[in-house]
Amino acid sequence: MPNITANGIQIEYDTFGAPSAPPILLIMGLGAQMIAWHEGFCELLAAKGHYVIRFDNRDVGLSTKFEAAGVPNIMQMRADAEAGKPIQAPYLLSDMAADAAGLLDALKIDAAHIVGASLGGMVAQQFVIDHPQRTLTLTSIMSTTGNPELPAPKPEAIARLLTPAPMDREGNIAYRLATAKIIGSLPELIDEAFVLANAARAYDRAFYPAGTVRQMVAVTASPNRKSALANVKAPTLVIHGEIDPLVPLTGGIDTHEAIAGSELLVVPKMGHDQPKSLWPTLADAIAKNTAKVGVTV
Repeated sequence: MPNITANGIQIEYDTFGAPSAPPILLIMGLGAQMIAWHEGFCELLAAKGHYVIRFDNRDVGLSTKFEAAGVPNIMQMRADAEAGKPIQAPYLLSDMAADAAGLLDALKIDAAHIVGASLGGMVAQQFVIDHPQRTLTLTSIMSTTGNPELPAPKPEAIARLLTPAPMDREGNIAYRLATAKIIGSLPELIDEAFVLANAARAYDRAFYPAGTVRQMVAVTASPNRKSALANVKAPTLVIHGEIDPLVPLTGGIDTHEAIAGSELLVVPKMGHDQPKSLWPTLADAIAKNTAKVGVTV
């Protein structure tokens, strides 16, 4: 996979499809590497006539790590946030959005269809706020606006998020499957062998929990995007799982209500994941949204 300098850091990325096709930039979520956008899913989007770009966010995978920032005390940070105290963050979601814009610069792409999942959806929202002229369309998946008035995650989901993953390979892989059962879709949608294989692959490629903590701080320290999203003009699709316990459906509804003319797709039985069985549904919905804009590369 290639590596490129963008926004002053090194970003690992790869592509699918013809470079002459309309580009889609995929932004992944908290602590997740670009391979969480599985090749099979990327190939589905490419087959629909897109040049698909996925990349490792800062502090994850093979992109630049912000080790000099240290590991924040996440519990103290949460307590400070609840008390209304300012949060000291190594970087914000706006910096991560600038990374995405920098990657497009480096690839000599003026504008792209922007697709983000979970934290990646937050970054995608920030991207269209900060770089509207570079956004062809927006797809926000299982994400939210940062509105503090929205319902919190279910206790078991937030507890899982705040529980450190085991450091050893076997324990870490088992932890990932257990996590999928807590925050993911209904069991009939989940291929456990597939989840385990992807967990092993991610661990072997780059296990870096410190970066996940810093990304969590970026989410908490970044401002509420809801009012700024009212200015979004790009055709927008909001996809959310009906039973998502980590980012409740209200987050998707809030995003939909914030962006005039947006479409909301609520996927039955879907939790906070993108199971293989739902790839055709998701790819079809994304392609329908991108088709609203003429080809501009």
